[in-house]
Amino acid sequence: MMQNKLSFHQSSASLEIIGLPDYSNNENKDQISIISQWKLTIVDKPLIEGKIEHLGPIMDAFYIYSNLLIKSETPIYESKLIDIKADNLYIHNIVLKSSKPNVNPLNIKIGNTSLTDTINCFDQLNESSKVRIKNTVVSNYIPKKGRFVLNNKLKILNFIMPPFIAIFSLILCSSTFIYFYNPVEDKEKNELIIPE
Repeated sequence: MMQNKLSFHQSSASLEIIGLPDYSNNENKDQISIISQWKLTIVDKPLIEGKIEHLGPIMDAFYIYSNLLIKSETPIYESKLIDIKADNLYIHNIVLKSSKPNVNPLNIKIGNTSLTDTINCFDQLNESSKVRIKNTVVSNYIPKKGRFVLNNKLKILNFIMPPFIAIFSLILCSSTFIYFYNPVEDKEKNELIIPE
């Protein structure tokens, strides 16, 4: 049976997904629900490939690591399959550990551009209607309590900001009118108008 191949590209990175549709769910012949293999190519780096059970954890690692970078927390992610840590602000050290015995880990250093391009390829995969993958851990990485607090903060901020901006605009406009208003000139005009 012929397998389907789908590729997702972003500048320095390319992700290829190989697999079959799930005919038991009456899926289209172009669909991929049973992923047999995937390949990640980053320019000037060795080919990274694996089975479906490796794809989810690697995607999670990249997403979690990038979230740590954005939050300005210590950017270190370690697991049985992959370790990612920052050498400095611009270089990220990735260690891929093989699930096969007696295989040395693969060390790769990538820059910010390659990191964002790789994450973009994963985003394209997640958004694709032609590939169905099981949900990864990333959505569960933020605890529910933290998500609730974050949502509440955003709701409160959206509620408070418009009136605050309106009041600030009124004060700003009023202060400019007061600045240009000269009560001495107004008094002199009134004196000229009043007959004696």
